[in-house]
Amino acid sequence: MSILRILSSAEQVAAHLRKELSNRVWSGMMPGGDRLARELGVGANTMEAALKLLEKEGWLENQGRRRGRKILLKDRSSVKGRMRITILLGEDSDRHQALILELVNALEEEGYSAKFATRTQLEMKHNVSQIARFVDETAADAWIVFSATRDVLQWFADSKHPSFAIAGRANRIRIPSIAPDKITPMRACLRQLVSLGHRRIVMLCRPIRRIPELGFFERTALEEMEALGIKTGPYNLPDWKENIDDFHKILDSLFNFTPPTALIIDEAPFVTATLQFCMRRGLDIPRDFSLICTDSDPSFAWTKPNIAHIHWEIRPIVRRIIQWADNISRGKEDHEKGLSKGEFVEGGSIGLAPGVK
Repeated sequence: MSILRILSSAEQVAAHLRKELSNRVWSGMMPGGDRLARELGVGANTMEAALKLLEKEGWLENQGRRRGRKILLKDRSSVKGRMRITILLGEDSDRHQALILELVNALEEEGYSAKFATRTQLEMKHNVSQIARFVDETAADAWIVFSATRDVLQWFADSKHPSFAIAGRANRIRIPSIAPDKITPMRACLRQLVSLGHRRIVMLCRPIRRIPELGFFERTALEEMEALGIKTGPYNLPDWKENIDDFHKILDSLFNFTPPTALIIDEAPFVTATLQFCMRRGLDIPRDFSLICTDSDPSFAWTKPNIAHIHWEIRPIVRRIIQWADNISRGKEDHEKGLSKGEFVEGGSIGLAPGVK
């Protein structure tokens, strides 16, 4: 069960205006904000905020003071229907993520042709040459690249293919991108753990987040631990190869010698594997250790205790990608980067560190 998000007044007004624009209620120039506010019975500030949202999404163009806003709506079937957007996933299981499912539906509803690439980055071993050859041979007008390495994203940025990055290592590359802002909730999580007496905090993240160098999130997390008085090293961010055997091997190693009091996992599938490991070893959460995931997943609503996690909104990410696609379909360059706000959700899988009264 996903967390319900209540739309702001401006977002509700923008949704209404967006529908009216799609139905061709107006053409040419948009009616003035004061007039629209009176007709809809909303405040002038709310209407202005809604109109600015539509500007940002590419529905309207501000012509300057006292000149109104120009409607940019075009024939979706003729302009967008010809644009083929291919989504290059990190691995096959990504296609079942709520974000990806909602994105595909939104692109199709907007009139684009959206499909998954026939191969994933993992299948091509994140090899830039293989991926480049595959992309060049694929019939697509634009690409959405999910959770890619820096080298792969740099190739897309340098290529002739219009492309957009979701998550991955895009922060230092000139490619339009958006990702969940996990830094602030991660700091809140670490402060909470330390307040509960946790000192042995371990993060298990995929190799692509550690190699060839630490990702921004992982680096900042270690810096936050240091700021909280925890001396960090390989124990806090252990190395492991991305396969089932090695994941369980690293868990066995951790709990055989110096068991962590808190374990931070970076994706929901690894949480499932960790819970199975706990059953095998007879470990109890949160009595023996606290468990946190840096992503949210609908399955967490069915766990007892509920898994502590970082929640982030899907809708702003999808909306931003639609905006990028609209700009690309009009031949407009778009290199904007963005973040979707995240929050730390303290579930029942967090408790006092063992031995703390």
